[in-house]
Amino acid sequence: MANIEIDKGSGFCFGVVTAINKAEQVLAEGNKLYCLGDIVHNSKEVERLKRMGLITINHEEFAQLRDATVLLRAHGEPPTTYEIAKKNRITIIDATCPVVLRLQKKIKKEHDLTNTEKKQIVIYGKNGHAEVLGLVGQTAGKAIVVENLDEVKQLDFNHSIRLYSQTTKSLDEFQKIVSYIEEHLAPTATFKYSDTICRQVSNRIPNIKIFAASHDLIFFVSGKKSSNGKILFNECKTMNPNTHFIDGTGEIDISLLDQAKSIGICGATSTPTWLMEEVLLFIKQKTN
Repeated sequence: MANIEIDKGSGFCFGVVTAINKAEQVLAEGNKLYCLGDIVHNSKEVERLKRMGLITINHEEFAQLRDATVLLRAHGEPPTTYEIAKKNRITIIDATCPVVLRLQKKIKKEHDLTNTEKKQIVIYGKNGHAEVLGLVGQTAGKAIVVENLDEVKQLDFNHSIRLYSQTTKSLDEFQKIVSYIEEHLAPTATFKYSDTICRQVSNRIPNIKIFAASHDLIFFVSGKKSSNGKILFNECKTMNPNTHFIDGTGEIDISLLDQAKSIGICGATSTPTWLMEEVLLFIKQKTN
């Protein structure tokens, strides 16, 4: 029988743990609770909390609510969300991750600075991602979002740049972007950057690479919407080509199991431990 192991460093980050704990506490008291967007980018965990009574809504539905209680997930929200809540007498349970909250405040402070130079506030992140929408909202929609180095090349290097990053992006890619801007910025412009990448996320990369290399076969468990999941999966795949992305037991190719003497299970910061344990149990049953 194959040796099967779950990566001890995988699973929810503290921001997600806090949000889920707050939701469970309110629901356990029998209170009605809405969540603005999926509480975490993992459909299995969203379904589990739905069974407990959590109601997931979008921003349009949020704007129609009155006298309700709404949880804001770890990704954070733009200022307009708080304005609507106040207007509609909505009680907010704010589970915005402290790392994201600090980043929002930095960007807002930079945007509010009064100066005469034409300044570009640039956010390295995924366009449309919940966290990025909250960050852009701090600038009244004026921030420029870049997803990769090719998009960075489209910036106006004759004008000053202030660079920030979505908290779950790759540290290596961020540093490449910093280097490129420094090399191409006009002498009359200024450049400042703030490394706002969460170390609890970025520090997982070297550990998960070691884990992936130490097994014949890797099952990376993650929701398809997880930005962090895609980054960590690619790191695993680089170290071990026999790495497979699954969102649960239903996507496991059983034919792979007979070929491996050592099987590793790991996941994203949005992957619940119970789901990785479910995968472990499934593999054990099949290999027996």
